[in-house]
Order: sequence, then C-alpha cells, then structure tokens
Amino acid sequence: MLIPGVTALLSFMYSRNILRFSVSSNLRNSCWQSFNMMPPLDVLSDLPKSVIDEVLMRLSLQDAVRTSILSKKWRYNWCTLPQLKLDQTLWKTTKDLTCFTSNFTKIIYHVLTLHEGPITQFTLSIPHLEGCPNFDNLIYFLSRNGIQHLVLELQGGNLYTLPSSFFTCSQMRHLSLKNCLIRPPPVFKGFERLISLKLNRVTISSELLGSLISHSPLLENLVLQYSDISNPVEISAPKLRSFVFIEAEHDLAKIFESIPAIEHLCWNLQYVKARNAGPVEFIPTRLLSAFNCLKRLYVSWICLREFFELSIALCLIRSSPYLEEIEIETCDTEGGKYYEPVPCGVVDEIPASFSDMTFNYLRTVKLRHVTGIGPEMQLIKVLLAKSPALLRMVIDPEVGEDKKSLKVLAEITKFQRASSKAEVVYNVD
Repeated sequence: MLIPGVTALLSFMYSRNILRFSVSSNLRNSCWQSFNMMPPLDVLSDLPKSVIDEVLMRLSLQDAVRTSILSKKWRYNWCTLPQLKLDQTLWKTTKDLTCFTSNFTKIIYHVLTLHEGPITQFTLSIPHLEGCPNFDNLIYFLSRNGIQHLVLELQGGNLYTLPSSFFTCSQMRHLSLKNCLIRPPPVFKGFERLISLKLNRVTISSELLGSLISHSPLLENLVLQYSDISNPVEISAPKLRSFVFIEAEHDLAKIFESIPAIEHLCWNLQYVKARNAGPVEFIPTRLLSAFNCLKRLYVSWICLREFFELSIALCLIRSSPYLEEIEIETCDTEGGKYYEPVPCGVVDEIPASFSDMTFNYLRTVKLRHVTGIGPEMQLIKVLLAKSPALLRMVIDPEVGEDKKSLKVLAEITKFQRASSKAEVVYNVD
C-alpha cells in the first residue's frame, strides 16, 4: 500500500536536498522509478535504515516524530535516531513559551521512555531552562547511551550545575556548554577522547580548566568565551590546532607556552576591557616557544594606543614566523582614557624589533578601524617591508575619518614593499 502522505514527504525530501545528497544516484533513481510504478509501492520504507536515519536527522525533531503517523513501519523510526536536537524551533510562539515547562517535560519523557539504542549526538538549545526536573535524568540517560557529541546551550537564568552523571561520559569527543557550572567529583580527571571543547559563560576554576585540558590529549579545537575564570590558565595541549579566546588573560607565556601545534589563533580582548583590567608589568618581546605552526592570527577589540595591548599584538606577530594570514580589528577606549599610553620611543623602535624577521609565508593582511596613529602606521610599514610573498593588504579606516584618510593613504603608498605583487586596498567611502 502507498503510505499516506508519501508523495508530499518524498517531494519535500528532494526539494530540500535531503534525498538528493543522502543516497547514491543509483539508489535515488531506483526510488523514483519504483515510486512511479503501478501498483504504487512503499518506497521509503524499503530504503536502508542508514538512509532513513539520515533523512530524519535532517528534519526538525518535531517533523521527525510526525513521520510516525505515515504507517506502522514508520511509527518508531525516530526512536532509534543516534542524533537528536531540541532547539527554539520547538517553541516558536508565545503560547509555546508560556507552556514551556510542561512541553519540555513531555518531550523529555518521550525521549527517555521511547528511544532505543545509542545517542551519539545531542543538542539542547532553548530559551529557558528553569523548573525542568527531568533534565538531570536526561543527562544520566545520555551518559548511559554512548554520548559523543553534546551541546548544552542554555540561554538565561541561573547557571545549570552539571550532575555527577555528566562526568562519566567516557566516550565524549565534542563538548559545547553555555551558562553552566562545572563542579566535578574529586575522581574526575578529564575526557580522554575529547577533540573539541567550547565553554561560553561557564563558571569553572582555573585549576580545573587547566586539568581538564591537559587530560584531553587529543584536543584540537578550544573556544573560551566570557567564562568566569578567576586566575590565569595554564594550557597544555600538544595537539591543539585552533584556539578562540575571549578572556581577561594577561600572562601570555603561561597560556601559550604548551600549544606548539596551534595553527589558528583568535583572541578577542573585549572581555579585558569589560573587567576593567589594568596593564601588567611585563610583556615579552617574543614568547620563549615560537608558534612555528601558526598560520592564521586574528586579534580583535585591541587598542593600539595602549602600551599593554600594543605589546600583545607585537609579541604574537614576532612569535609567529610562518603566518599566512593576519587580521587585526582595532578599537579605542571610551573617553580616550588609557591605562598606559604608548611612549613615543616605543613607536619609533617597532621596525627595529623586527629587524631579524622575514614573513616568507604571509599572503593576506586585514586591518580594521585604522585611524592612522603611529603604532598602526609602523605595523603597516613593517608588514609591507618584511613580507616578500604578500598578495593583498586590506585597510578599513575608522568611520568618520574621511578627511584624514587621504593623508594616511598617501603616506602608505610611500612605504617600501618586499613583494612586487602586493596590492594595498584602502577602503575609502
């Protein structure tokens, strides 16, 4: 018998590129040929289970559950999906949010009671999570069913304290947490199979974070955003490839000394300003261990008028001889107040501090919100003079600096270029 609604579902799958990319061309053609034959066949139900799972996982959980009404064969297909996602699509209206707790409880009850088999990936990203008593049970359920990829993005309210069962997820490979409190039992050391870790507005001690990272020997991707970490963190991650960092951290040597394989580094200094953190006494000219694998460096919310922040930028660039891309987004402090303005002598010495360096692999440079101050111009001069493979430098001036832009551009055009192919794009409106 033809499944009720199969035409609409099959058309939907094809229009959304679900069937198109989920199965091979031969199998796809066979499906359509069989579907057009008389008498009509139960084409979808005859697909391999892996294909059906792939189709359902491309739908929202709500739509996946709705396929249970198609036929008896489809009634429990969603119950064996290895990947589940609960997000804002389940609470689209104000009425849905009003009944949030009861609706959430019902959904979790159905997952806990009807799902069979492993759940390797689970995503929870919803507006509110207060007064939901079954959530700890959900974490326990996931810990017993082979969870490998867990995303908990809680949007507000009090921090959610992770239960003890969370720390028994021995198969964890990808972990993303938002608005959570991490207080592990004493026996917990880390997740030995962890590859990627993202913490956003998470409260955790610096000692525990350092231990968690150091006990994750396979860690390749790390993101730390706006988390409550009171002291500098010592990061030991020999295989770390990508590091996105939005924190108030001043001890460069301590945080960067044990990540030799880093290839992509993104540091946003906005949180430093938000915490009203003052300068440190000393920033090294270069790190003791150079970033010999670093290819992409992105620094944002950095004020090059401040001695501390300028020193950070110069230190990172000097410590990265194999860079291919540099992007720096500058800003200014509110009201023009600086903890320690850059001394004139320091600005004049910037070119000399790069005298023994050549950036043989640097191809693109982007500088945003440029105002033409001394540190900016000296950095531009150095990068043009020391980059024989440079292809393109893009400079975006600060809004409202139109009159000054022409003078800045005229000065830049006089700078020596090591690369005959280097193109300088100055975006004047």
